[in-house]
Amino acid sequence: MGESTTFVGLDAHKKTIEVAMFLPGRNDPVEWQVVHEGASVRRMAKKIQKEAGGHVRVCYEAGPCGYALQRTLQDLGLECVVVAPSLIPVKPGDRIKTDKRDARKLAEMDRAGLMTEVHPPTAGEESVRDLCRCREDAKADQLRARHRILKLLLRRGITWEGGKSSWTKAHRAWLRSLSFDHPADRIVFNDYLLALEHLDERVRGLDAAIQAVAQQEPYKEPVAALRCFQGIDTTTAMTIVAELHDFRRFQSPRELMAYLGLVPSEHSSSERRRLGSITKAGNSHVRRLLIESAWHYRHPPRLGPKLILRRQGQSTAVIAIADKAAQRLYRRFTRLQARGKPLPKVAVAIARELVGFVWSVVYPASSKLA
Repeated sequence: MGESTTFVGLDAHKKTIEVAMFLPGRNDPVEWQVVHEGASVRRMAKKIQKEAGGHVRVCYEAGPCGYALQRTLQDLGLECVVVAPSLIPVKPGDRIKTDKRDARKLAEMDRAGLMTEVHPPTAGEESVRDLCRCREDAKADQLRARHRILKLLLRRGITWEGGKSSWTKAHRAWLRSLSFDHPADRIVFNDYLLALEHLDERVRGLDAAIQAVAQQEPYKEPVAALRCFQGIDTTTAMTIVAELHDFRRFQSPRELMAYLGLVPSEHSSSERRRLGSITKAGNSHVRRLLIESAWHYRHPPRLGPKLILRRQGQSTAVIAIADKAAQRLYRRFTRLQARGKPLPKVAVAIARELVGFVWSVVYPASSKLA
């Protein structure tokens, strides 16, 4: 970047932004605070450009404020990067933390080249990602609503004996046929049931919206390829593509495995090498979905009617990779289970290998996700 670059660190919050600017050849920063709103941000950008006079590089931590600030500064002509907060170096003996010190630290670390940039999505990619996350939130609310109903019935000594599975058509008809002696119980139960029906409708609407987006470019090709795998249908495939949004930044499957936090942690020194649990770094949404999909590989590979339908019109190369994954991951799951490994650990190991197969089918098509 050269010695003529001005480095600016921003500690951005909902209401304020703390600014620390290091001009070329100076070790003492220019510091001030602005209100976090459009007009103040534009004035801040003009002041930075006026005082710097040359190339400017601005950075701030990824957080709840999202990427709107970065897009605004880039539109105003400033280079702005968002850095990963979990990878910012920390001094073990530093016990003082203020907004001013944080902004100054960001600028100093960026000037030293010690920052790790994140890859921000575009506004369109972020909107699709939030659609998938909205569906995930609705499913969590739906699960809580179901639990409230079942726990209420359990406290009243009422249990479903019409089959092993709950929430089938027969189970729902049984719920609607229940009656209670006390008026308060009827009010509570009907309210819980109404809330569940509302959430069911929300989930159906979001599923339909995700299905519609999956048929559009640039998502159509990678989603269709991922649906050739066991345990991956439209919603899971769309979430994977939307969350990662640019597979070109992962030059190998190992990079993607590390990004998803599916590789073992390590603490080695001298001749001792100690591996621990997975790092759980990176995107937790994709990691959870891949682990859920990995459980499907405990069954022998077979082509069910739904999987055959999903594979229609797909290239033989993608189908061959999906078949290879089914056979390899099933053998791997069986071997690890036979060695007495806990099943949750087995599922994580299978998910890590599944990442490699996912990368191999999506990476060639990632040029359309630019």
